[in-house]
Amino acid sequence: MGPPTDPHASIRDHNMSDQGPTTTAIGGLPPARAEPEQAIPSRHKPNYRAKYILSGHTMAISSLKFSPTGTLLASSAADKLIKIWDVCTGEILKTFSGHREGVNDIAWSSDGEFLASASDDKVVILWSMDQSTIVKTLHGHTNFVFCVNFNPRSNLLVSGGYDETVRVWDVARGKSLKVLPAHSDPVTAVGFSHDGTLIVSCAMDGLIRLWDADSGQCLKTLVDDDNPICSHVKFSPNSKYILAATQDSTIRLWNYQNSRCVKTYKGHTNRTYCIFACFCTTNGHYIVSGSEDCKVYLWDLQGREVLQVLEGHRDVVLAVAVHPERAIIASASMEKDPTIRLWADE
Repeated sequence: MGPPTDPHASIRDHNMSDQGPTTTAIGGLPPARAEPEQAIPSRHKPNYRAKYILSGHTMAISSLKFSPTGTLLASSAADKLIKIWDVCTGEILKTFSGHREGVNDIAWSSDGEFLASASDDKVVILWSMDQSTIVKTLHGHTNFVFCVNFNPRSNLLVSGGYDETVRVWDVARGKSLKVLPAHSDPVTAVGFSHDGTLIVSCAMDGLIRLWDADSGQCLKTLVDDDNPICSHVKFSPNSKYILAATQDSTIRLWNYQNSRCVKTYKGHTNRTYCIFACFCTTNGHYIVSGSEDCKVYLWDLQGREVLQVLEGHRDVVLAVAVHPERAIIASASMEKDPTIRLWADE
């Protein structure tokens, strides 16, 4: 079956009960005191408002990533393009063209000098920000490449895709180091822990897997009772937890050491597409996600309640990203409204 018009439609297409109130330290801020949840005051009620609407892409926007310093925002889309935006002014700075099919994901190197992109054309491209050129093209995946991320040292890349594998690459040589027979369905997200020792992956088979980055050995498999399609997964800032978005309109926070789901977040809609979810630790402790009802949702990490809903997009919000230092959220939607919105809590 050929790729759908939206790079995420095929994937970003288509319960575990809470373990009771617990206080969870994810890094970035000290944990709230371990008191009854109602007694923990929210540090700061978020009040994000739209600051900029960035127009330039002509098809569904698949991924957004802030640069490590937060001065730039990269976006990728089904129009085969990657765009670089100035976060302060909202102006477009660069457009990278080189993929032959829609781009599904992008990732910055830790020094901000390189950008990696994953595409339906089955390759990962490494771009030089300085030269605005292709540095390396990584060949090996045998089907659409859906997700990509650097390790903290940025000497390795991890990618996943429709060939059901997770691949680890040597960035300097542009060569594949490992091919992990990771899942029995397309791989939807991959990422490294903050010290680079672990890789997490998830797939349409509903499984979340943890891998030893050095040996490639599978260390653990997390699975929910209902086994919903897993859209996205990422480590918490301190890498003690995993945030997983699934297509039962639920986001779960897992303590993977004891294989327990410690928090669940609900209220948004996610039954068809692979939608990003992320941590926000700049002005509070929030979980942020897009939604199929065209909105962006912010939850209190500890209390699990929805604190703010950002409205303005006119199509499914697939991509969200959180600024590394400032109270800024970026969101982007599909082809009826292929725009990026920058929201600021000032």
